Amino acid sequence: MSATATRARRRPVMFAAAVATATALGAAALATAPGAAAASVPLTGYELSWGVKESYRNYVTGPYTKGTFTVTDGASQADGNGVFTFTDGQGTYDSTNHTLHLAFKGSLVAESPVHGFKRVLSDFQYDSATGVLTADLTADDGPTQQDVPFAKVAAPTGSDMSGLATTLTTEAGTFLGSPSYAGAAGDPLSVVKKQGTTSPSPSPSESETTSPEPTSSTEPTSSPTSSASPSESETGNPSSPKPSDSASRSAKPSASASPSASTAPAPSRGDIADGRLTWGVKESFRGYVVGPVAKGLIAASDGASQASGNGVFTFADATGTYDTEGGTLSAAFKGSVNFKGHQGEGEGGGYGLDLTLDNVRAALDGGSGKLTADVTSLGEKSPNVVLADLKGASTKLTAKNDVITVHDVTATLTEAGAKAFGGFYDKGAALDPVNLSVALTKGAELPSGNGTSGGGSGTGGTGTSAGTGGIDGTGSTTGGTGSTTGGTGGSMAATGSNVPVGALGAAAATTVAAGAGVLYALRRRRDTQA
Repeated sequence: MSATATRARRRPVMFAAAVATATALGAAALATAPGAAAASVPLTGYELSWGVKESYRNYVTGPYTKGTFTVTDGASQADGNGVFTFTDGQGTYDSTNHTLHLAFKGSLVAESPVHGFKRVLSDFQYDSATGVLTADLTADDGPTQQDVPFAKVAAPTGSDMSGLATTLTTEAGTFLGSPSYAGAAGDPLSVVKKQGTTSPSPSPSESETTSPEPTSSTEPTSSPTSSASPSESETGNPSSPKPSDSASRSAKPSASASPSASTAPAPSRGDIADGRLTWGVKESFRGYVVGPVAKGLIAASDGASQASGNGVFTFADATGTYDTEGGTLSAAFKGSVNFKGHQGEGEGGGYGLDLTLDNVRAALDGGSGKLTADVTSLGEKSPNVVLADLKGASTKLTAKNDVITVHDVTATLTEAGAKAFGGFYDKGAALDPVNLSVALTKGAELPSGNGTSGGGSGTGGTGTSAGTGGIDGTGSTTGGTGSTTGGTGGSMAATGSNVPVGALGAAAATTVAAGAGVLYALRRRRDTQA
C-alpha cells in the first residue's frame, strides 16, 4: 500500500513539545503571512527501525521453533537477529497541529515449518497524532488485514523520534499467536530522516524576504534534540538563526527554550547535575520471579521505579563526572530493586529467592564500560559487584542541550554477575540493554522515556498463571496474568528463547521451571551451610 498523506480518519493531537518540533521544521511551515491557512508539508526520506519484541524474535529463531525472518521490498534486519528497518518513509506534516503521518516500504515474514506458521507484516504506518503504528497483516494463507493497530507509540519529545516506547496491541497479540503479548512492552521504536536526502524548501530569496528563520528544511530533523538548526545541519550555513530563536516566540516552553539552551554550553568535563538509568536486568528473570513457580514479587524503592506490565526499572538522581573530549562518564544512581520468590510454607515463611540490587553505577570509556551494583542475596551483602560489561554503539559521548544520552547499550553478564544470580545464567549471557541520560547543568532537561513503557513504582505481584514456562521464558507476567498454552492454533508460544510452551507443552515447561526453583533453593542452602 502506498503512503497516504491525507487520511481524514486520523485524529489530530499535538506533539507533547509542539514548539520544538515546529522550530526544527524551519520557516517553510512557519513563514506564512499572518492569518494565512497552514498547508500540509510533504515529507520524504524517512526510516523506521523497530524490533517488534526481542523475546518474540528469539522465539521464532530459537532451537525449538527453528524459524526464520525474511525481509523484502526495502526492509532489512540488523545482524544477530536484530531489529528491522523499513525505508522510504513518505507522508505529510501538519503545521497547524504539529503532527505527522508517514508510511514505509518493506515487508517482514516470520515463518516456522516446524510449528507450521507464517506471519507477514507490511505497509507500516506511523501517525504521531494518534500515537499508533499500523501494519497490513497476513496470517498463514488467510486474507490480508489492512491498517491494523499493531503498537501504541509514546509521544515524541519535540522533534526527537528516537527510542520511543511501544506497547503491543490486542490485535498484535492475536496475530503473533499469544494473548500474553497484548499490552506487553515492545521494543523501542525510532523514526529518523535518512542522511543525504533532500526536501522541498523555498529559494534563498524567499526565505530572506519572508522570515529570518531557517528555511532549508520543511521536515523534522533526525537529530535527537535539534541542537543545530536545520540550516546548519543541511546547508552548512553557521550564520543562520538557531531553533531557540523561533522557539522563544512561543508562550509555551519547550526543550529548545529551556534555561540551558539560552546560556553558554556546559564545559567539556565536570560534575553531573542529574540523570537517570533505565535497565530491566533481564526480561526472562522478571517473568520468572512473578511467574507460577516462584510466585514472587518485585519491589522498586528509594527512588527507583518500575514500568507497568512488569517492565523495566528506572534509577534516578545521578551523580558523578563526565568528560566529552575523553569519551568517559562515571555515574551513580539512586534506587533499589528487590526480587523475592519461592516463599516457604506457613505464615512468615522465608523466601528461597531474595535478591536486592542497589547503588547502581555505570562507567563508560570509549564506548565500553561496566555496570556495577551492591548485591544483597538472602541477607548477605556484596558491595561493588560488576554485574555486566557494557558496549555502546559509539565510542564518543556527545552533549546536546547540556545532556548526554546513550541508548541501547549492550549489557553482557560477567562471572561475578552470574554468581549473583545463583548460577542460573552463564557468563556472557545477554542482559537487557541499558539506557542512560545525564544532565551536565542544573537547567538541562532530561529526555523522557529512555525506552521504558511507562513510569511509576510498583511491584510484580504474586504470579499464579503467568505466561512463562521457566527462568528463560518471557511473556506478560505482572500479577500472574498471561497464557501458558500459546496463541492462535497453538502456533506461537508465550515464551522467550529457551522454553517454548508450544513445543514442550505447559506441563513440561512448568516442570522445567519447578526444577530450576528447587535447584536454586538447594544451591542457596548448600552455600549457606558451607
